[in-house]
Amino acid sequence: MIRDKSVKKPTEDVAKKATPAKASFRRERALIKRGIWPVAGCDEAGRGPLAGPVVAAAVILDPDRIPRGIDDSKRLTAEERERLFDRICATAQVSVAVASIARIDRDNILRASLWALKRAVVALPETPRHVFVDGRDRLDTACDCEAVIGGDGIVLSIAAASIVAKVTRDRLMCALAQDCPGYGFEQHKGYGVPEHLDALNRLGPTIHHRSFFAPVAAARAKHMPWTVEPVPDLFSATDVEVSVEAAVEIEASAGP
Repeated sequence: MIRDKSVKKPTEDVAKKATPAKASFRRERALIKRGIWPVAGCDEAGRGPLAGPVVAAAVILDPDRIPRGIDDSKRLTAEERERLFDRICATAQVSVAVASIARIDRDNILRASLWALKRAVVALPETPRHVFVDGRDRLDTACDCEAVIGGDGIVLSIAAASIVAKVTRDRLMCALAQDCPGYGFEQHKGYGVPEHLDALNRLGPTIHHRSFFAPVAAARAKHMPWTVEPVPDLFSATDVEVSVEAAVEIEASAGP
């Protein structure tokens, strides 16, 4: 059999490039060398779900006692996250802040998330001199704040915060599942999966659902229509007639 020598097998270097790199402590160490310490990482969990609060966490890792295996919480199993949660809390400075449903409904999900992130940073036992935050938006903190897109997979302190926030919120959603059986919060943690959407359609929203998210608003209109304020029709026939009559009267009074 003649082999096509132009077709080469992927090299080991190519295979390594295809695998996403783990978060590292490189950026934190660069700041330490410049005499900047403490350095905190912060991240939130629960921006996308239809139910439950947003949970933010801030973490200052101990450079001499960093638990092995820290990475973006989305790359870890639930068991790995639980194990690392305990180790992070035992070796690092950790704080958590929660943005309630009421705040999300009042301020919108982005503002509520940023509020919780800032509260988590302020609540740290030691005031950081530099903060890394996951995403595009910097926080209004007393120290320097650096936003890192995809930071939970790049900066180790952010990755640690993502684990703390995720585990804390998952535990809260499991507790809410006891209060609201039938919605499956313990399984999907409030995200808009088909099972959750089906439960919303059958049972209607709970006090733990975010009122202005579209599927929740639709379920509320179906099950509790009296809570939905009617939108006035600015182009109704009555309004047009009144406007026309008023215009005629004005024109008549303005004549010679």
